[in-house]
Order: sequence, then C-alpha cells, then structure tokens
Amino acid sequence: MVILILAGILLAFAAPQLYHWLGKYTYLPFTLFAAAVFVYLSTYVPGILQGHTYSYGYTWTPSLNINIDFYFDGLSLLFSLLISGFGVLIMLYAGGYLKGDPLLGRFYLYLTLFMVAMLGVVLSANIFSLFIFWELTSVSSYLLIGYKNEKKEARDAALQALLVTGSGGLALMAGLLLLGIAGGSYSLTELLTRGDLVRASELYIPALVLVLAGAFTKSAQFPFHFWLPNAMEAPTPVSAFLHSATMVKAGIYLLARLSPVMGGTEAWQYSLMAAGGITAVFGVFMAMQHTDLKALLAYTTISALGLLVTLTGIGAAPALQAMLVFLLAHALYKGTLFLVAGNVDHATGTRDLNQLQGLGKKMWRTGAAATMAALSMAGVLPFFGFIGKELLYQAALEAEVFGFLLLAVFFITGMVFVTVAFVLGYGLFWKKSENTTPVQHHLPPSLYLPPLVLATAGLAFGLLPGIMATPLLQRAAQAVLVEEQSFKLVLWHGFNLVLGLSLLTLVAGYVVFLYSIRLRSFAPFIDKVHRFGPNYLYKLSIVGLLYGATRITAVIQNGYLRNYILVIILTLMTLVTMALWNGEPALEFGSRMYQLRDVRIHELILVLLIFPALAFLLLTGSRLTSIAIMGMIGYTAALFYILFGAPDVAATQLLIETLTVVLFVLILHKLPAFRKLVTSYQRIRYIIVSAVFGGMMTYVMLLVKQFPIKSELKRYYGENGYLLGKGHNIVNVILVDFRALDTLGEITVLAVAAIGIFAVLKLQLGKGDNS
Repeated sequence: MVILILAGILLAFAAPQLYHWLGKYTYLPFTLFAAAVFVYLSTYVPGILQGHTYSYGYTWTPSLNINIDFYFDGLSLLFSLLISGFGVLIMLYAGGYLKGDPLLGRFYLYLTLFMVAMLGVVLSANIFSLFIFWELTSVSSYLLIGYKNEKKEARDAALQALLVTGSGGLALMAGLLLLGIAGGSYSLTELLTRGDLVRASELYIPALVLVLAGAFTKSAQFPFHFWLPNAMEAPTPVSAFLHSATMVKAGIYLLARLSPVMGGTEAWQYSLMAAGGITAVFGVFMAMQHTDLKALLAYTTISALGLLVTLTGIGAAPALQAMLVFLLAHALYKGTLFLVAGNVDHATGTRDLNQLQGLGKKMWRTGAAATMAALSMAGVLPFFGFIGKELLYQAALEAEVFGFLLLAVFFITGMVFVTVAFVLGYGLFWKKSENTTPVQHHLPPSLYLPPLVLATAGLAFGLLPGIMATPLLQRAAQAVLVEEQSFKLVLWHGFNLVLGLSLLTLVAGYVVFLYSIRLRSFAPFIDKVHRFGPNYLYKLSIVGLLYGATRITAVIQNGYLRNYILVIILTLMTLVTMALWNGEPALEFGSRMYQLRDVRIHELILVLLIFPALAFLLLTGSRLTSIAIMGMIGYTAALFYILFGAPDVAATQLLIETLTVVLFVLILHKLPAFRKLVTSYQRIRYIIVSAVFGGMMTYVMLLVKQFPIKSELKRYYGENGYLLGKGHNIVNVILVDFRALDTLGEITVLAVAAIGIFAVLKLQLGKGDNS
C-alpha cells in the first residue's frame, strides 16, 4: 500500500512534465493510474465479503511509536472504491473539460495528490497517518479550489476552505491525541475494541468536542457550512470529485469509523442529530433561493451531508444501514449532476437556470444522464435513490428518540430534493419552451460518458441491489456496528407506510416545483436575513485578524533593536522566575557571606571602575563616548579573566573589544546625525530592567555554583582532555576537539558578520538616497 501511495505522489509531481510531453493526452496516465488503483482495491473484495480484514504496518518513527498503518475492512474498502472509481471518471472528464488549458499539468498534479490523500484517510489504521492524510486533503483541495488563481473569488474561496477545514484539522489532531491517551493506543484497530474504556475516561467529552469539530468542518455542517458553496469557484471536475463524492464525505467516514469507540452516549447522539438535522433543513432552505446550478447542487449536498450525520447519530442498526445506502446513492446521483452542470456551462456558457431551457434535443446524452440522476435523487422506482429514501423513513420510524422530528426533517429534505430533481432532470432539458438556449458547441465523449456511467450505475444498483450493493454494504455496516449484520436490500417492500411517505414526498415536491419560481422571488428578502450569518462572521473575523496582526506587528516589529532585546530579556526573566518560583533550589546566602572577606583590593578597584563607567554610559549623549566607555568596561572584564586564570578567554575578550571599538569608529561617519531618541522614562525603564536582569543572572550563576550539575560528560572531558585532545586547557580542547562543530558554527557567524561589516564600509550612498 505504501508503494501505491508513493507511486501516486510521484506521478502527481510528474504531471507538469507529462503535460509537456503528452499535451492533450495528459489525461491518459492519470486515468490509467486511477483505474489501476480501483482494480488493485477490487482484489480485496472477495476476502472482505467472506468477513476477512487486512492490516499492513510500516515502521516510521519507532522511538515515538509512530507507524504508517493501513487497514482494509468493509467500510474502508467501500470508501476507497468510491474514491478510485470516481477518480477514473473525473480524470477522464477533466481532460475534455480543461482541454487546451496551459496549466492542465498543474491541475492533474493537484487532483492526483488529492486522490492519494483521500485514499490515505480512509485506509489509515493509525491516528498519526490519518491526520497527515487528512491535512493533505485540505492543502490539495485549497490548490484545486484556487486553480483559477487569476480570479479573486477563487483565491478567496480557496483561502476560506483552507482556514475552515484546516482549523478543524487542528482540533481533530488534539481530539485524536486525547482519544489515543484515553484508549491507551494510537492504533485505530485497537481503539475499536476499547470503546468502553474511552467512554469511561474523563477525556471523552473534550475528545468528542474536538473530533466533532474536525468532522463538522470537513463535512460542511452548520455553522461551518458556508465554505462549500463558495468552493464552487473551482472547475466542475473538482466540484464533482471533492464536493459530492469524496472530501466532504471524509467527515462522515471519520464519524462512522469512530462510532464503535465514541458512539453510544447521549452526548454523541444528541450532538450529531442536532447538528445534522439543522444542517439538512437549512441546506434545502438555502437551495430554494438559488438559480446557479452549482450553488443549487452545493446546498443540496450540504443537506445530504446533514442527513448522513443525523443517521450516524441515531446509531441504531437500521439508521446506520440507511446511512451507508444513502451515502452511495447520493455519491452516484450528485456526482452525475455536478458533471451535468459542467457540461451545460461548457456548452452554453452559463449556469443560470433563468437562461437555460430546451437543451434536451441538442444535448440528449447529457439530458439522459441528468434525468436518470434526478429520478434517483427524487427517490423514484427503480433507482437506487428510491431504496435509500425508503430506508431513511424506516430509520426515522424505528428511532427510539425524536422519531417525529426526524420524520419531519427527512420529509422536508426529501420534498425539496424532488423539487430540485424536477428542475434539473426535467426543466433544463425536456420542458417545452419557445426560446431554447443556444448550444455553442457539442460535447466530446470524454464529457458525456462519465455522467452517463454514473447515472447508469445508479439504475443498475437499484435494479440489482442484492447483487451489486448488498454484499459490500453489509460488510461496511458490520465494520461500523462491530457485529454481524442481517442486511438485505430489495427494491420492493410492498404497500406500507414507508411507501406512502415516499409517494407523498414526490407529490409535495412536485407541488413545490410548480411554485418554485414564485418562491424564489422571496430570495432577496431572505438573503438580507442571512447576510449576518456565519459567512459574515468569517469575513468579520478575517478583517479583525488582519487589523490585530497589523497592530501587533507595529508594536513588536517597530524597527528598534533595543525593544527587541528588551522583549527577549523580559521573556527570559519570566521563564527563570517561573522555574524558581517554588523556592527549590534556594541560594544559601548566609553560609557564603564569609567569602566576601577573600576579595582582594585590586579586585574591588576593578569593580569600582565598572560602576561609574556604567553610570556615565547611561547618561552620555555622544556615540563616540559610548563606544569608548563600552570598550573600557570590556577591557576591565578581560582583566578579571586574567586574575582568575583564564588568559585565553582574556585574549579573546581583548581582541573582540578592540575590533568592536575600531569598527564602530570606522562606521560612525556613515550613520545619521545623533538624536536623542530615548526619553527619560524609557531610560529609567531600561536601567531598571538591566539591573534586575543582572541581579537575576548573578543569582543563577551562584545557584549553579552551589548546586553543580552531576554530569558524566564532565568527568569524561576531564579524563580524556589531554589523552585525546592533547591539550592542557580543557576549555580549549572541548571547543576545538570535542565540540568542533560548535566552533565551526561560531566561525561561520563571524565570517558572515565580517562580510556584512565590509559591505557597510564599502556602501556609497548617493546624495538624497535613503535606501
């Protein structure tokens, strides 16, 4: 599996070069790769159907117990087949849709990288690898949404999607870590058997909140839904692949995968049912206001995602079975309808429903695909969507809590789905009209074949559910419920209450369709109500973030070196104070006061020379005087080194002070005229901070002297300094021999500084040049 992932990444980054070689045939290697992945994954179907699971582990960071693990069961295989199967059709479709695009190689790079990332998400058996692939989907989707980077709308939509899903990803990372701590393992396969342990942990609620934040942002649940309609700025292949069948389903997959671990509690159930139900109703409510094809599909996708979350929250076997069936049905018909929208836009140059009519004669293949997908969306016999809709109602009728509310949610959303199905499957193509929309050019097979294949699959799954859908969906349900399932899909259950609800939904949806134009007239008023919704809050937060960043930068990065040094010193003082706050270890002043009697007169004289020099340095207004005084203080420090038996350090100090004074004097005439930039208040503040910092460092040095570190390294240096380094001065031996790389680094820093000083000396500014 790692080889497959690496092959996909390598192929992705080879895309620009392949485009240079293959031109309009660039789609071939990527379509073949997706097909190869689909065939490879299909080899696991027989074993999975027999109840087997497969695990593959690869050591990554053994010291941290972090590995790349992959796990095949019914759930992961279902999603991976969807991803790779859709990948084949989207890769083919993109070659025709973006034909002639000079950046087609870049597009296939992003698209292939995304497909590999999604496969990694659904096949990962380790929370670390899952998180890495999860974030890779956010990054690659950002690149895909912003593919038309010359458009400001596309750039803004890409950034919005990245910030929303990326922030959710950070929350997910924290939640997964808490989940691993609570369950005592970072392996998903082990956590699946430790649900009772996780739910009993005090970390369960924090982990639940964080994991739900990650899943809700990725799957566009209210109030994080707003990024998905804006992401329709992406090209149609991106919308069909990411925003109907794959990326937005990643959150659903995560919830289903973690259901055995975190499900079964009221917090889990009520959170998912509330968020999902609100999202489902809100999505169809917003869909009725739009006439843009992709916006209409985006909001109905949000609603469908809400239904999937609601069903996952219910948690009972009928609800989870309905979730899996509806997930597959939705992927088939919504992927088709997105491709249909792309074909219509490609052929006519518009996506506005008010300008589109009578397209069936000139686009009959696309119209046939749209009609079949719309019938499945409406839940009409014998399409797979009909089975999904009946299972939805069955799950609501068997729900133990909020059954009536769930039934209402499913009915409202189903009714609007029927309305949208009439608009897309009938109104666009087959409704009689005197003014048909002109078709600018006909579509090649690469554009009409993929939606036809998906729509036909929706019909085939409905006609033969026991053969084509039941076996794998049964194993997927078993993976979610962690128990053997009696899962049998049939197209006809006879005349019962569920069928009555289904028929009522069709009738109500048709009535709404008849009045849909009149209902859309209220859209401007409703839009004013929603103007201050989550999307507005997002924009407001971005403005506030930029303003805050500007203000913080103005304070911190103000161009004054003294302020930067002040921040560093205050931070260090704060950390040292926190470390020593409890008084352990403490310096024993009383037992060491006698050492002051050993101070010699010449040492005291040197100290007395430093204090007046410091006072004069703080009061002077001359640069030349300041440099001279600093040199005098440095030379005094060198004398201390000599007195205490460190002549090599003293020599270094003397050289540094001499060079510093000379170099400063040489560049003084390059500096602007001296101005008094520091006020009296600032001067006092700097003096106080300097005095406190000096006292703190003195205390720390005395503390280290009183409590020397017991280090084997110190003994090693003492025993081997002369034997291995051939030197009597152990400090020099350590620097030159044992830690030569440190010395090399210091030499490098000095060399860079010397080059910089030389450049300043050679700089010749013209008159009036302030650069």
